[in-house]
Amino acid sequence: MMTTIDIMSLYPKDMNIYGDSGNVLTVTRRLALYGYEPRVTAYNQGDDWPDHVDMILGGGGQDTGQKKIIDDFFRRADLLRTLAADGVPMLMICGLYQLFGEYFETVDGTRLDGIGVIGAYTVGQDVRMIGNLVEHSDDFGDVIGYENHSGQTFLRDGVRPLGHVDADGRGNNGEDHTEGARVHNVIGTYMHGSLLPKNPAIADFLIRTAVERRYGAFEPERYQSDDQRAALAALDRAADEARRVAAERPR
Repeated sequence: MMTTIDIMSLYPKDMNIYGDSGNVLTVTRRLALYGYEPRVTAYNQGDDWPDHVDMILGGGGQDTGQKKIIDDFFRRADLLRTLAADGVPMLMICGLYQLFGEYFETVDGTRLDGIGVIGAYTVGQDVRMIGNLVEHSDDFGDVIGYENHSGQTFLRDGVRPLGHVDADGRGNNGEDHTEGARVHNVIGTYMHGSLLPKNPAIADFLIRTAVERRYGAFEPERYQSDDQRAALAALDRAADEARRVAAERPR
């Protein structure tokens, strides 16, 4: 018996830089090795929304990419807010992390509204925060990735960060040592890399949450073959090695 999980890749045409599509590949591969059937829908502006969505993955993009999607994004805003409040797991990277907040104010004072899923706002600055990054997360251990953004994101009171960074000049805003945000089952972060291949704990959180919401329980032992277990173990060993190498790289 195969159980299907419907994954949406949100605006991959315009919001997919620094290899963020690797997050979709990681989730689909791990789902298959757990014995589930991943079904991916690429949603770009103007497309029909699918009948069912179990997980949404969105990437980063340049300012031009954000401007291209913004009209369609607001057309889907109520739906995205409803799905987030209902507990659909989502991962939003960089540009879409910002748009899931309240607003982005550019260096020249132009304000681009977000959809308010995450209680946060972003202010543009001249200096970019760029480089390899390790942050510390209570739920996922050390999260390893690569940040590249000029916007400073500030979390509202009560909004939980994804993790914390050790040094100034890094993370959400370079000042308060936070990085990313978590609201409901939505994760927003500046971590490219792509993120999930090196951070399987986050991938598995998204997978488990999606499966439990749809089927009531996450039961890989019921569906996995021995070959799938072995392949998943090999994938985890590769992730451990990639994490080790990435963590040792200079910023």
